[in-house]
Amino acid sequence: MDPTKAMSVLSKACPYLARTGLTALQGLAATGVQSLGGSRGVSTSAVEQARCSVCPGHTGQSALLAKASQCPVVGPSIRANEPSKASQPASQAPPAACPYAKCVKDKADAQAASASQPATHASHEAAFDYEGLYQAKLAKKHEDKSYRYFNNINRLATRYPQAHTAQPSNVVTVWCSNDYLGQSKNPAVVDSMKAALDTYGAGAGGTRNIAGNSALHLRLETELANLHRKEAALVFSSCFVANDATLSTLCGALPGCVIFSDKMNHASMIQGIRHSGARKHVFNHNDLDHLEQLLAQYPRATPKLIAFESVYSMSGTVGRIPEICALARKYGAITFLDEVHAVGMYGPHGAGVAEHYDYDASLRAPVGQRIPGSVLDQVDIITGTLGKAFGIVGGYIAASSSLVDMIRSYAPGFIFTTSLPPPIAAGAVASIQYLSESQRERYLQQAHTREVKTDLAAAGIPVVPNPSHIVPVLVGDAESAKAASDMLLARHSIYVQSINYPTVPVGEERLRITPSPGHDSFMRARLVAALDSVWSSLGLKRTVDWERLGGRCGVGESREHSELHVGWKRGVDHVWEDAQLKQAHDYERARKGGVAISPVIPETVQMISATA
Repeated sequence: MDPTKAMSVLSKACPYLARTGLTALQGLAATGVQSLGGSRGVSTSAVEQARCSVCPGHTGQSALLAKASQCPVVGPSIRANEPSKASQPASQAPPAACPYAKCVKDKADAQAASASQPATHASHEAAFDYEGLYQAKLAKKHEDKSYRYFNNINRLATRYPQAHTAQPSNVVTVWCSNDYLGQSKNPAVVDSMKAALDTYGAGAGGTRNIAGNSALHLRLETELANLHRKEAALVFSSCFVANDATLSTLCGALPGCVIFSDKMNHASMIQGIRHSGARKHVFNHNDLDHLEQLLAQYPRATPKLIAFESVYSMSGTVGRIPEICALARKYGAITFLDEVHAVGMYGPHGAGVAEHYDYDASLRAPVGQRIPGSVLDQVDIITGTLGKAFGIVGGYIAASSSLVDMIRSYAPGFIFTTSLPPPIAAGAVASIQYLSESQRERYLQQAHTREVKTDLAAAGIPVVPNPSHIVPVLVGDAESAKAASDMLLARHSIYVQSINYPTVPVGEERLRITPSPGHDSFMRARLVAALDSVWSSLGLKRTVDWERLGGRCGVGESREHSELHVGWKRGVDHVWEDAQLKQAHDYERARKGGVAISPVIPETVQMISATA
């Protein structure tokens, strides 16, 4: 081996030699080495008793090998190949004079001292100011007016849609509940829960894998799979967990998966996408051209998932489900549709907007039977909640049996959590079955929504345009939105929660109104009058004011421009079309023996109406 090359190898192997220049190493080698290499990996020097000038006291090798033999890295190999190795212990320590040996000794001494003495940080350093951080974060929330206040609202089952505040005598009308159809007080639901409570007790007893998998859970999953005409379903503790667990598990398992997410997707989907670790692209809300541009960047064989919603809860806009499914087929993607704010509300059986696209076909086909070619059939994964229109709590997915089983087997959010209590499962089953047959609640809710939107438009109150059951009223400022909510509650006994960042973007703060089957014409008139009064008192912008400013969120904008974002069908104002509402009305009236469909007005409302 070339001497220079050999010295380079040695210097790389040894921390001490690595700090020695090549010229110095060549000088050491010249003091007596005649050959390096030969028939062995490292040879002894031809000059015996050569003294090392750098490491005094060491003899018996060339200066270079003497230096190298002191290194704990290569030294043992050198000594093992010496002819005199029988008379010298292979583990001979480097001479005390060796600088590297001193460094090793100092380090060993320091480690020994550290192990024998307790750490002194606790007594000599100040701890982190945890409380200071909490207070600073809260101060920031207060400063930008996004701090969240939680009103004490106690909904009354026998006085729906009313509630009392912290004082039971203070009764208010709730106009922002997600119990869209009042199923939480439906006698069929409540009685089922009471029966399950008496039979099975209050709790599930464990995870689904350990003592928490009952016949009621299995029945609930069968009902959900049939509702969405899918092979299987899986129930979670909430739909936030369902979205997070499914997206993170599925997209984490798909090799090289790329996710395409609508800009207005719910936080639970964003969380799941983040936890998956997959690459993501965010496309503009309901912008099919933008979505296709992003999809076209990847080979068709690349695993892809498009995540979007059917009804966007804060805007009321509707996802373009058929068009997105078509793009998914074109580019080899699967679809993940969140129907949280649509299940129970749309379709002849309450399966959501995807079912509503094929209203007539879904009405004719038995529940649970697949309808090939339907929009519902084109969606790969559907997620929904039991906590809104169904009036209970919990979330779920519905998809192919293999996908559901894979999530069941791998998702920590499903595996490691206590299952829903049996009374909850029983109530959910009853609610799904009831709404699969009854059209009364859906008809009344949609009729009341139309009336509220019409009356607010006549008063110049700025409603964000959409074809769904959500009535977002634009305020445009966090502080003003809270002031409007507080004034409605204090002066008019009407509860409508203000919605601020991060739920909606800064500058798009709003009040979110959700009419229900129980909100009659008298309640509606009081709401419109109260909003008109609050808008005047606070000097809030009306529709005409937003129009002068160029519009925002569809308010004060041209219909052509707003239709680019609201979804559903071009030129159609409502998901529930006139003919479908009439069919629902006639069906329900015939089912009830010709009795007219009208909301049940609570006794307290009748008393207020009589004295108004």
